[in-house]
This record gives sequence, structure tokens and C-alpha cells, in this order.
Amino acid sequence: MENNNIIYNTFSEQEVIDAQNLWADQVVEIGYLYASNLDYKTKAYDFVKNFYAYEISNVLFKPTLASKNQFRLKLEDALSYFIGGCVKEDQGFALKPWKKIRFGDRNFILENNIALVMGNYYFKSLNEDEEIKVVYTFGYIRNRNGKPIINLHHSSLPYQEN
Repeated sequence: MENNNIIYNTFSEQEVIDAQNLWADQVVEIGYLYASNLDYKTKAYDFVKNFYAYEISNVLFKPTLASKNQFRLKLEDALSYFIGGCVKEDQGFALKPWKKIRFGDRNFILENNIALVMGNYYFKSLNEDEEIKVVYTFGYIRNRNGKPIINLHHSSLPYQEN
């Protein structure tokens, strides 16, 4: 559809759900590779490069466990969050390792060339049966191949009363 010289290429909910599930699988795989003494660094670099829009757009990334360097506006900083590196506070979120990551209920805004999704996702570690609930907002644009790629990622632990 074209209107005022703007081409609308709306995302579908299923397309975003598929992208989120693939994101989760890749984070789990990075941890598996790390625990198996395999090449997790290359996998993590490819993950950030392929799932986040750093090469084609600004990316607004506020990871869950970031406190001193709260925003990861460069690829290297995002990579550090997932596997450790240039940001001192990073312990390597993807290196936990996680047994499973699942997305729960979510809400969508699918307009023009963007998809915004907000909801909860749950992280289950290998050594614990309990899931950790995290609140997230992801924004997607399309990469050069038309695939959904993240340009907004904000996640945090839910508010807890004292």
C-alpha cells in the first residue's frame, strides 16, 4: 500500500513471535556453547549482528542487568552485555547458561514499517526450576533482507514492594 510516497510494510504478529522465539533459542545456544567450551564468542557476535539493527539504524538497548552503563548504543556494548567484554559490570547474561527462555502474553503495535511489542519473558536456568520473570519492550524494523531486526530493546525486573 502506498500513501504520500510512504510504503507501508506492516509486520504480522506471527512474524514477530517467530523472531522472538528465534532470539530466545539463540541466547540459550550461546550459553550451551560456552558451557561446552565451544566457540560461543563467534556465535554471540553473529547473534548481536543479526538480531540487532546496529549496522543499519540507531539501536536503543537497555538490558535487564545493566546499572552503571545502562544503555548499549553500540554493537560492542551489546555484545559485552551478552558475553562480557568492554563494559566492566557485564558478567555475560547469555553465559548463565539458560535452559529455556519463553515469551508470555504480549501486546503489539504493528504500524507502517515498525513493530512494537511489550510483555513478559521468562528465563529458566539449568540449575533451578524457578523462572525469572522479566518485563520487556522490543521494537522491530526490517533488515536489508526484509527480516525483523531489533532497534529497541528495553527490559527490566518487575517492580517489587518492600
